[in-house]
Amino acid sequence: MVGGGFALWNTYGERVQAFFGTGESLDYEAGMANGEARVTIVSGDTGESVSPKMFDAGVTKASNSLYKYMVNNSVGFTFQPGVYKLQKQMTSEAVIAALRDPATRLDSSVQLREGLTLKQSLDAISEQAGIPRADLDAAVADPSQYGVAASTLEGWIFPATYDFDDGVTAKDVVARMVQRTVQSLDQAGVPEADRERILTIASIIEREARAPDDFYKVSRVIENRLQPDNVETHGLLQMDSTAQYGVGEIGAGSSSSSENALTSDNPWNTYIHPGLPIGPIA
Repeated sequence: MVGGGFALWNTYGERVQAFFGTGESLDYEAGMANGEARVTIVSGDTGESVSPKMFDAGVTKASNSLYKYMVNNSVGFTFQPGVYKLQKQMTSEAVIAALRDPATRLDSSVQLREGLTLKQSLDAISEQAGIPRADLDAAVADPSQYGVAASTLEGWIFPATYDFDDGVTAKDVVARMVQRTVQSLDQAGVPEADRERILTIASIIEREARAPDDFYKVSRVIENRLQPDNVETHGLLQMDSTAQYGVGEIGAGSSSSSENALTSDNPWNTYIHPGLPIGPIA
């Protein structure tokens, strides 16, 4: 037990001290800033919600560094949505100063995380790049102009951080993100005829897995249930994420499915229809 305690303290001691405000300072020392880090701020963000983002990006020393600094120093600040170019290992004071500087905000940058639906991605693009939502809706209306045979670009918007030139159009933005998906599929050796199928499976894995370590497990479950000789599920994937997507509940914030989601007769409900859903869900 003593040995285990020492091991845990050696691993997490500094973070525990930082969180409770004991031991060494919550802030890096001035002059340690280096490299580059990008942090996305969304509408409604406050010091409490931005603080862990800064820590996760390597900007601040602890998950509550920025928030503690703002509270202790009565810093009033309104966070503006956008992608900000900062440095790693900054002081909280320097972070606030950087966020006040308009040059820190990358007006034509977009950062998309994994697991977003097409709608959520378009919302993020519009907010971060300042492109009208109507323009983006028009840009994704016809997937064929990007070489996509599917009826929708769901699953084809690649999650990454993008830098665009000022004045970039909605169509240019979408085209680049779709091309990034195509490049990723090609690098993985996916035949063109299998792209939609692989994206569909990948989107389910992304929504069902709780952590990257679970990706392979979910993948195996999907492949096993799709086998023709599986007499247990008879080809039914029975994935809640697909059922939720089919009735618009995938972004509702609940891991459990409603009765409507489980019984609705739509092509994404894998509790009713065997095989893969009609297309990607994220």
